[in-house]
Amino acid sequence: MTVLIILGCLFIALLVIIPLIERSGFTMSNETMGKWGRWILPLLVVLGVIQLIMFYAN
Repeated sequence: MTVLIILGCLFIALLVIIPLIERSGFTMSNETMGKWGRWILPLLVVLGVIQLIMFYAN
């Protein structure tokens, strides 16, 4: 039941946030996207390692 509530909240948030972003005219340059892209994968790896440590620590 909790999963359905979380999915419902995420769906509603998407219905609200996407139109707001489209109306604001928010755009990112290729340089900015490149800078963000360089950080995403290493941060996901760090997050995965931390999750594994937390899982095996318990």
